[in-house]
Amino acid sequence: MVQDAAASFFRRFLPDSSRADVIAVMQTIVFVLSWGFVMASVRRFAGLFVLFLVALVSVVIDTPHASAQQRAAAASPSGAYMLGPTDRVRVKVYGEPDITGEYEIDANGNVSIPLAGQVRAGGLTTRQLERSIVAALSKGIVRDPRVNVEMLAYRPFYILGEVKKSGEYPYRVGLTVLDAVATAGGYTYRANEGKVYLRRAGSTVEEIYPMDAPVLVYPGDNVRVPERYF
Repeated sequence: MVQDAAASFFRRFLPDSSRADVIAVMQTIVFVLSWGFVMASVRRFAGLFVLFLVALVSVVIDTPHASAQQRAAAASPSGAYMLGPTDRVRVKVYGEPDITGEYEIDANGNVSIPLAGQVRAGGLTTRQLERSIVAALSKGIVRDPRVNVEMLAYRPFYILGEVKKSGEYPYRVGLTVLDAVATAGGYTYRANEGKVYLRRAGSTVEEIYPMDAPVLVYPGDNVRVPERYF
């Protein structure tokens, strides 16, 4: 279209003797410029396409990792850990040695504190439990109680299936599914060593993980090693 417009212009305003040469030159220039524009557009599109592919691959690679991080943060026995039955805590009430001591959360999720009575602990963090104990003590004879709660021992984890010694075992921070299997004496000869079933504490759903993945086990979790069928 641009070439035709240029040719029409020169046919109207140039003499016949030079018109053909000028038109040929202009057509060549227009062709070169058009081709350059096309190639620049192609290169730009190719660059954008490469960037898109890189971003897409990054998302695909990072998604499982991010998902694992989210699961770890939700169940991590660090700051946001939710207390549950058989967890043991150390309660310190400043100026009250008769109350200060070690306590175990019972099957109902409560902890019995002198002068405070039954205090709900299940589903709370240690900081939240501190506030609950302060509120309970404040109703009695303790004036302006100052309370500190620390984790003493986590509730156990459970492992069953094709391991040599299934049962419950003490939890330790950083425990993985492979560590859990080793704690239970290793695999039986029937074990499917390629995958593991993990049911988080308080959940009714088992999740399947590759056995060689660095999957963390948390207090109260149930680990199950399945049987192979061939």
